[in-house]
Amino acid sequence: MKFSIIVETFEKMENTTKRLELTQYLVDLFKNTPSDLISKVVYLIQGKLRPDFDGVELGVAEKLAIRAISKSAGIPIKKIEEVYNKGGDLGHAASKILEQKTQTTFVKEPITTERVYETLYKIAELEGLRSQDMKMKYIASLLNDATPLEARFILKILLGTLRLGIADNTVMDALAIAYTGSKENREPLETAYNVSSDLGKVAEAIATKGLDGTKKFEISVFNPIRPMLADRVKSEQEALEKIGNEFAAEYKLDGERVQIHLKGEKVVLFSRRLENITSYYPDIVEKTPKILKARDAILEAEAVAINDDTGEFLPFQELMHRRRKYNVEKAVERYPITINFFDALYLDGKSCLDMPYSQRRKTLEDIVTEDNFARLVPMTTVKTESEIEEFLENSINAGCEGLMLKVLNAPYRAGMRGSNWLKLKREYRNELGDSLDLVVIGAFFGRGRRTGRYGTLLLATYNDNEDVFPSICKVGTGFTDENLDQFYQLLSDKVTLKKNPRVDSEMEPDVWFEPELVIEIVASEITLSPIHKAAKDIIRKGSGLALRFPKFTGKIRFEKAPEDASTDQEVVSLYKGQKKIKQEIGQA
Repeated sequence: MKFSIIVETFEKMENTTKRLELTQYLVDLFKNTPSDLISKVVYLIQGKLRPDFDGVELGVAEKLAIRAISKSAGIPIKKIEEVYNKGGDLGHAASKILEQKTQTTFVKEPITTERVYETLYKIAELEGLRSQDMKMKYIASLLNDATPLEARFILKILLGTLRLGIADNTVMDALAIAYTGSKENREPLETAYNVSSDLGKVAEAIATKGLDGTKKFEISVFNPIRPMLADRVKSEQEALEKIGNEFAAEYKLDGERVQIHLKGEKVVLFSRRLENITSYYPDIVEKTPKILKARDAILEAEAVAINDDTGEFLPFQELMHRRRKYNVEKAVERYPITINFFDALYLDGKSCLDMPYSQRRKTLEDIVTEDNFARLVPMTTVKTESEIEEFLENSINAGCEGLMLKVLNAPYRAGMRGSNWLKLKREYRNELGDSLDLVVIGAFFGRGRRTGRYGTLLLATYNDNEDVFPSICKVGTGFTDENLDQFYQLLSDKVTLKKNPRVDSEMEPDVWFEPELVIEIVASEITLSPIHKAAKDIIRKGSGLALRFPKFTGKIRFEKAPEDASTDQEVVSLYKGQKKIKQEIGQA
């Protein structure tokens, strides 16, 4: 398959912000893709070579890419840097430079998708002393035979800057339309994706075997399951209204959600974003086989940093000190943890997903041997507001964030968010401290001591119905100088030349970002807004919702994907729960 077919699609996608057009471009591409190549094409669309949990990373820096362009084009590095600095996009810079070269060279054989993918994979596998030189040679080899447009997108994939404005949902819509004729048939694809977390594998199944192929996906150890997510509620009364008059309440710990996979003595750990995080927790890997009375299992737990002297829980930020490539042993010693189990997804050859929560909890109690390191998350059943409130206070006194409230007879719905699980946090009970996890979509440059950094961030919720990120506020308070430096570093590689098609905002910041980074915000109030797009038209026609006096809490939610951010529905629920709004409704 000619690689030009893919890059021509990419170019069209870059030039539109309309989701229907983006979907149709993908449909056309899939119809032109041989079934034995569809998985590789889907990975490339995502800007990767394998699903995240495989940990295959290209690891190519800008300087190395510039050296490769220089070698291919025979142009000094300084000249390439000049072109790059003018446009701010290395892919576009390479395209311009190679365009001039193409005019003076002979016609070349077209490069294939197979060659591009295989070469990129070789680059990803290279390690060691001479790996950088070898990577540079592989890149230059591709660029030698690529058209300027192909070169542009090869570099974007290499550098992780392929930004087509699509998410997994759009890809699944396009696969359903291409292979079944209707996006109404997407559900089996989504179910398969939820238990496999591998969109390329799902694409291959539907391309080769139709919908029947997607229905045969089963849970497999060392293949992460997309986690179930929770809605939030602001009060005990709202919880009772949503999920009935008897349910489980668990402590909500302030740690990192970990999916633990065990087979024999082998243990692999995945984050809620389905990244392999095994190397950060050698203590979990070492102790899990001794803790569990199981041959093979997939369990969910919360890793929480603790004070080794007192046993008290420590904030999430302490845990993030373990996120390092080197000296992990020292970090493990300096930042001890406990592992707190809360769900069973698979046990000894059988899926637990369809079991009711109560049975899954009983399964955990049967197989987990509790000690100072391994524990079950504290749980009780509750029926009344006073029982919820009492358990909430116990949770907070133990150093936790609040409660998780769970329907006793509900199955585990992988990859789904809904009212079978609810979050009730301490902050939600305080009208002046509503906590939201929001996505950074843009920034305004700072002044004074913030000159040269981003002084104010533009934030968005996640609209899971439309798969977009509508703006909800600007935030410029709560930042320390260290935060400002950190944001500038974290966001510098997420800058885009134009607004991402999935971002919905009338505000025009100085800089747009890919919607990737999630941060925690508190606010004094949620108000109607004629400018912001969160929950547009839901409360009042023509108005969205906005946060009043928002403030950064200091928490960057590295463990959360943008799609895990607070949703429009959650914001509407919080808005309606405000005492002032209730009074207005009562007076109306």
